[in-house]
Amino acid sequence: MPGKTRIQYLCAMIHNFNAGPSVLPKEVFEEASRAILNFNDTGLSLLEIGHRTPLFQPVMEEARSLVKELMQLDNDHEVLFLHGGATTQFMQAPMNLLNENDVAAYTETGTWANKAIKEAKLFGHVEIAASTRESNYTTMPKELSVSPTAAYLHITTNETIAGTQWHKIPYDCGVPIVADMSSDIMSRMLDFNKFDLIYAGAQKNIGAAGVNLVVVNKNILGKVNRSIPTILDYRNHIREASMLNTPPVFAVYVAMLTLRWLKKKGGVEAIEKINEEKATLFYNTLDSLPFFKAPVAKEDRSKMNAVFVMENELLEKEFLDWCKNEGMAGVKGHRSVGGFRISMYNALPIESVKALTQLMKEFAIKKA
Repeated sequence: MPGKTRIQYLCAMIHNFNAGPSVLPKEVFEEASRAILNFNDTGLSLLEIGHRTPLFQPVMEEARSLVKELMQLDNDHEVLFLHGGATTQFMQAPMNLLNENDVAAYTETGTWANKAIKEAKLFGHVEIAASTRESNYTTMPKELSVSPTAAYLHITTNETIAGTQWHKIPYDCGVPIVADMSSDIMSRMLDFNKFDLIYAGAQKNIGAAGVNLVVVNKNILGKVNRSIPTILDYRNHIREASMLNTPPVFAVYVAMLTLRWLKKKGGVEAIEKINEEKATLFYNTLDSLPFFKAPVAKEDRSKMNAVFVMENELLEKEFLDWCKNEGMAGVKGHRSVGGFRISMYNALPIESVKALTQLMKEFAIKKA
């Protein structure tokens, strides 16, 4: 088994492949840790300042402004930072957009899409526009059946557990598009203005757990006839600029720092090239080693979450031990599918992918 000296040589820190909460830039950790002890040289911790004070308000304003800039959003799209994760949006989105007797179209592409479907059925009717259940969610839909009277089409752009990703967004579906982008938000260039609602838990690509990014076209709101609780009505959050109630101040601050880092890297267009390089390196290695298998169709593979298994399942534990000894965290697959999964989010350095692919080659040679 390779010695631990390689860890010290390749990277002083752990190679973090966790699916979420996940890797963040080192400079974000450093700045956030300073803010906990002494925020902006005020002598106060970020955790103890009022959210409506001149100390924190610029943080929220900058975070929202950076989202608009990095996603190149028009004036119709509002940016919100809300409590909770994407799971909250599974119910909040249909509560705001779907009348009880109306129909919403959903694509059934994996665990997270199915969770969204379950919640939407509490508020109206759901039609399945496409399903990949028969392939055990190892593919993405190639054709959709969307009623022109549907309130919206919901897609999960990247299935974190299945390791699949929409590479051809159905912009021309004829109805408003709602997207759960939790695990690939700002990892690639998309025409974000063609989405009417985007939501994403921050803890994968844009920050720490506890805050939810929502981008909504304000023109689609106010059309349902139900009473919406104050805290769940997007319009109230828009009016109050994400300050309707006390926001998760630390999570918003970490998101702001991460967005600053992304802008400094060159923005979404630049990070997409880096992500493409990481994914190409990993999948090329995977395909070159018959020892490992990739269950996902090549054209639908996620560039964020790669899943793979071994021809000989009896060796999986040993490979995980190798990974652990080499300082690689988060390689074990999700409990519902097994095997292995690595997450190659924006902040994961390509050196981590190089270290893993080298280890895979050495393990395959050793066990051949």
